[in-house]
Amino acid sequence: MVPRAALCPRKRCPWPRSAPPPPLPAPAMGVPAFFRWLSRKYPSIIVNCVEEKAKECNGVKAPIDTSKPNPNEVEFDNLYLDMNGIIHPCTHPEDKPAPKNEDEMMVAIFEYIDRIFNIVRPRRLLYMAIDGVAPRAKMNQQRSRRFRASKEGMEAAEEKQKIRQEILAKGGILPPEEVKERFDSNCITPGTEFMDNLAKCLRYYIADRLNSDPGWKNLTVILSDASAPGEGEHKIMDYIRRQRAQPNHDPNTHHCLCGADADLIMLGLATHEPNFTIIREEFKPNKPKPCALCNQMGHEVKDCQGLPREKQGKHDQFADSLPIAEQEFIFIRLCVLREYLERELTMASLPFTFDFERSVDDWVFMCFFVGNDFLPHLPSLEIREGAIDRLVTIYKNVVHKTGDNFKRRQKEKRKRMKRDQPSFIPGGQFSPQALGNRSSPQAISNPRQAAFEMRMHDRQNSTTSSSPNTSLTPDGSPSLAGGIKRKAEDSDSEPEPEDNIRLWETGWKQRYYKNKFDVDASDEKFRRKVVQSYVEGLCWVLRYYYQGCASWNWYYPFHYAPFASDFEGIADMPSDFEKGSKPFKPLEQLMGVFPAASGNFLPPTWRKLMTDPESSIIDFYPEDFAIDLNGKKYAWQGVALLPFVDERRLRAALEEVYPDLTPEESRRNSLGGDVLFVGKHHPLCDFIVEQYKTKNTEPVDIPPELCHGIQGKLTLNENAVLPDQTVESPVPMLRDLTQNSAVSISFKDPQFAEDFVFKAVVLPGAKKPAPVLKPGDWEKTNNDGRPWRPQLGFNRDRKPVHLDQSAFRTLGHTMPRERGMPGMYANAVPLGTYGSPYTRPLLSGQQQIPKLLSNLRPQESWRGPTPLFQQTPQRTAGAAPLLAWNRMLQSQNQFQPNQYQGLGGPMNYPQRPDDRMDRGRQV
Repeated sequence: MVPRAALCPRKRCPWPRSAPPPPLPAPAMGVPAFFRWLSRKYPSIIVNCVEEKAKECNGVKAPIDTSKPNPNEVEFDNLYLDMNGIIHPCTHPEDKPAPKNEDEMMVAIFEYIDRIFNIVRPRRLLYMAIDGVAPRAKMNQQRSRRFRASKEGMEAAEEKQKIRQEILAKGGILPPEEVKERFDSNCITPGTEFMDNLAKCLRYYIADRLNSDPGWKNLTVILSDASAPGEGEHKIMDYIRRQRAQPNHDPNTHHCLCGADADLIMLGLATHEPNFTIIREEFKPNKPKPCALCNQMGHEVKDCQGLPREKQGKHDQFADSLPIAEQEFIFIRLCVLREYLERELTMASLPFTFDFERSVDDWVFMCFFVGNDFLPHLPSLEIREGAIDRLVTIYKNVVHKTGDNFKRRQKEKRKRMKRDQPSFIPGGQFSPQALGNRSSPQAISNPRQAAFEMRMHDRQNSTTSSSPNTSLTPDGSPSLAGGIKRKAEDSDSEPEPEDNIRLWETGWKQRYYKNKFDVDASDEKFRRKVVQSYVEGLCWVLRYYYQGCASWNWYYPFHYAPFASDFEGIADMPSDFEKGSKPFKPLEQLMGVFPAASGNFLPPTWRKLMTDPESSIIDFYPEDFAIDLNGKKYAWQGVALLPFVDERRLRAALEEVYPDLTPEESRRNSLGGDVLFVGKHHPLCDFIVEQYKTKNTEPVDIPPELCHGIQGKLTLNENAVLPDQTVESPVPMLRDLTQNSAVSISFKDPQFAEDFVFKAVVLPGAKKPAPVLKPGDWEKTNNDGRPWRPQLGFNRDRKPVHLDQSAFRTLGHTMPRERGMPGMYANAVPLGTYGSPYTRPLLSGQQQIPKLLSNLRPQESWRGPTPLFQQTPQRTAGAAPLLAWNRMLQSQNQFQPNQYQGLGGPMNYPQRPDDRMDRGRQV
C-alpha cells in the first residue's frame, strides 16, 4: 500500500490557493422537496438495497464474485451511471475527509463505481455518461450555480476570518488556522484538464475490470465522456430511445439508472419501459457538521464563542469527531410508481377511451410547472405546498369537462351527497360500525376523554366552516375558491421568509410584475412576450424529455415565470425551433458559465477577457450581483440576478483569442463521441479485433446477435485499447496493464431523420410486471396501523428466517435487553448495510456469534486481484441478508481472470514497483 503522503499532486491539480471552497450546487428540481414528497405520498416505491460485503480474514479481504445471482432477488440487464452524481461526492464529500489530490479522487471514483456494480450486477450493458457540453437552456442554470457558489464561498471565507479576529480579540481560544489548498469543484465542467484526465482514468478502469472481474465477463461497456455533447442523463435517455426503435430490442429489458437528480424519475417514466429502476444514495438531511473555526459540534461559525472544549470522559479526543458511516443506497421502482399513478389518474365516465400511458406523459408534463433545470416554476406552485396534487386535481377536472353533461351530473351528485350526509360523524371508539361485522366490538375506555375530543373536533369544524379560505381571481379580486397563506408547520417547521408579493392579498399580480420584471401588470405586450417564451420553454423541455434536443441555442430569457392566469390564447403561439443548431465547444461553454474566480481553468488570453476592464465582454462577469430569495429560506435556493450571455458578442470576442490555443487545448476544445469496450470472452470481441486487423476505416454495423441486440455504428479509435498491448495507468499508484485482453472502438447510436418521432408507448411483446401493491399500500399507514417502513429487497413475500432454540439462547446471553421484551426479536431483516454475509455485527466489545443457519449458499472462491474496497466501515447495528435467489443465470461458466505477479495494490489494482512510482510526474 502506497502511503497517502507519497502521492504527488499533479501540475494540473485544481486547487487554487486563493479560491475559497464553493458549496455544493443546488440540486436539480429541488431534489429534497420533490423526493420527500414523492416518497411520502408513494412510500412503496422505495426499497432498501441489499449489499453483499467483502469478507475479511487475517486482514485480507476476499473479493466479491459479482457474477453470482443478485442478493436483491432481481436481475438487471443494463446499468446506466450518471457520472456527475458520482464525481461530485467523490471529489468533495460532505461526510468524510476529502481526498488530498487528484489521484486519490480517481481511486475514490473507481471505488464508488465498483460498489454500485456490486449492488446492481448488470448482465448485458454498463453505460457511463459524463456531462458534456449542455444546451444553452441548461448553461444558464450552470452559470447561475457557479457564480453563486463562488460568491457564497468568498463571503463565507470573509465572514469566517472576521469572526475569528473578533473571538481572538476577546481572548477566545481557537485552534491554529490550517493553510491548505482548496479544491474548486467548478473544474467538473467539460473542457478542463481534470475532465480530460478523468476520461483517461475511466478507460484504464474499464480495461482492468474487463480483464479481471468475472462479473464483467460478457458485459458491453460504453463510455460517453465529457467530450461527447449533452448532459449525462439525456445521453443515456437518447441511447435508450434509439435502441427501443430497433427491431432487435428486447422490450423486457430491465434498466437500472444511478443518479440523484429528481428529473431522472420523470425521464424513466417517459421511456415507457415496463422495468425501470433508479438507484441513488439514501437522502439524509441535516447531517451534523463541526464548526469551521473551533472544530466543535453543536453550533455554527456565526455562533462560535471560542470556548475551550470541556473534557467529556476517557476518550475525549473522539468527542467531537464525526462518525464516518458508509452511505447507504435505495432503489426507486418506477413500475410501482406506475401502479400508484394508474390508480390515481384513472378516470371514469370519459367520452373517449382512457389511455394510461398518455396520462403518465401528462403527469410528467405537469411536473414541469413546479420547476426543472430549464424553466423557473410558476410563482404560485411549490412542491412542499402540495402543488403536484393540486395540478392533478385540476387536470382530472379539465379532462372531465370534455364530457357532454358530466359537469351537470357531478353537481347534482354533490348536492345529493350534501343533503344526505350527516353534519358530523363521530370517530374513534364511537365511530359507526358496518353491519355484519363479525369481529367483537371494542369496549369503551375513558369515555369522558373521548367525548372531549369529539367536542373539540366539532368546534374546529365549525370554525373552519364559518371562516372560509380566501383566494383571488386572475384580476386580483377576492374569491372563495380556497387557498390561504402557507403555515410554518406545512414546511417542516421552517420559518417564513420575507414576502413582498403577498399572493393572498389583492393586487398580487401588479406587485409581482413590478417587483420581478420592473414593468406594470397592465403592459399586455410584455406579459405576452413572457408567456410566449415560457410556452416555448414547455415545448422545448417536452421535446428534450421525449425526442432529444430540439435546439442547442434556445433558452428562456427571463429569471421568473409568468402566472398561469396569463396563459391566454397560447394555442396559436408558435412552438417550432431552428433546425441544424450546434452545441458550444467545451472552452466556449467554460467562458459562458464560469465566473472570473475560476478563470484559472482557461487559457491565459481567454482568462483575460474575464478580468480586463477593456474587454468587450467584461459585463458578462460581474464581481457582485443580487440574489433574490424569492420566498425561499437559503441563498442557494434563490435566484441569481446575473446578466444573460449574448452568444454573438461572446463568439466575436473569442475569435481574437482562438489562435492562442495550444495543440493540447485545441484537442480539449473539440467534440468527441462514445467508446465501446468488451473483454475477450464477449462474442463481439473477435468482430472488433478483425476491424483493426483489416484497418477498415468505414463505419460498420454491430451484428445485434453478438451484442444482446444492441445496434449502432463502429469506427476505429485512434487511442484504442487493444489486446496484447499495454494499457498505461494514468494514476501513479496503479500499475500498467501488461496482460490486457480487452478492446475498445468508437461507437455511434443508430441515426434517424431529423423529423423522426420516437413513439412514447409500451413496445409490443413487453410483459407488464406483476402487481406489487396490496390494498394496505394505498393508505398512509399499513401493517396494523404502525408507521410504514421500506422493505428490504424486491421480494416482499420472502419468508423470514427462523432460528433454532440454541441460537435464541445464545442471542439472549449476548444481545442487550433494553430494546424490548426478553426473548423477543423482530422476524424482519433489519435495515442497513452489513459487514459480512456470514457474521452479524454486534456492539463494541462483544464477541462475534456465528450464524446457526444451514440454508445459506456456500460462497465460491475466486482467485483474483485484491478487492477494490480496502476499508470496511465500522457498523454497530444490522444483520446480514439471508436471502434465496428466485432466478439463476442461464450460464454458470467459470471465468478465470488474469493473474498478476506480486502483491496486489490498493483498490483491486496491481501496484507499481517503487522505482516506477513517479515516472513522468511533476511535483
